[in-house]
Amino acid sequence: MTLLTAKIRDKKEDVQSLRKQGFMPGVLYGEGTKNVSVSVSGKELEKTLTDAGETSIIVLDIDGKKVDVLIHQIAKDPVSGKIIHIDFFHPSSKKKIEAEIELVFEGESEAVKSGGCILIKELKEIKVKGLAKDLPKELIVDISVLKAVEDRVLVKDLPLPSGIEVFGHHPEDIVAHVALPREEKEMKAPEPVEGEAVAEVSTDEEKEEAK
Repeated sequence: MTLLTAKIRDKKEDVQSLRKQGFMPGVLYGEGTKNVSVSVSGKELEKTLTDAGETSIIVLDIDGKKVDVLIHQIAKDPVSGKIIHIDFFHPSSKKKIEAEIELVFEGESEAVKSGGCILIKELKEIKVKGLAKDLPKELIVDISVLKAVEDRVLVKDLPLPSGIEVFGHHPEDIVAHVALPREEKEMKAPEPVEGEAVAEVSTDEEKEEAK
């Protein structure tokens, strides 16, 4: 498991000053845990997010006390996009929780490589539930099985870890598939039927004669 060092933070401490020093304000809460204000190194937090993601258990070392946590919520500055606050959640070891797991597409589709097809990703993440310790960082989708037009990977084909189940999706829902690219059709005016054209000319001539 990934280890992240944290310190107990005084709620009265100026968070702007804290961020300028390279630290990120946060809070810890969850099962059997009182809300605790903490701070973590911004650089260590970025590394932790890269290594563990937002759905894997990490160990938060708070002044020597180690707690298993999930990164529950990340607040970002609306302009810069930088992280400004983070919530750590201590989950129950016995209760299942719900999470959205990122889908990572790997491999090479023969249909795309040599068949002129395009890969269409219908889902980029999947909703699952299970014990926090069993939640994966990501799920790998092997697109090398897509060998011909209309081949597809379904939700039921996803490689789920033991103890993890999908919810909110039907087993037959499409995760990814290959299809031929859409061809732009030229909009052509329908050609007039010969009889209709003659009748129209005839009518115009009659109108001209009537003037």
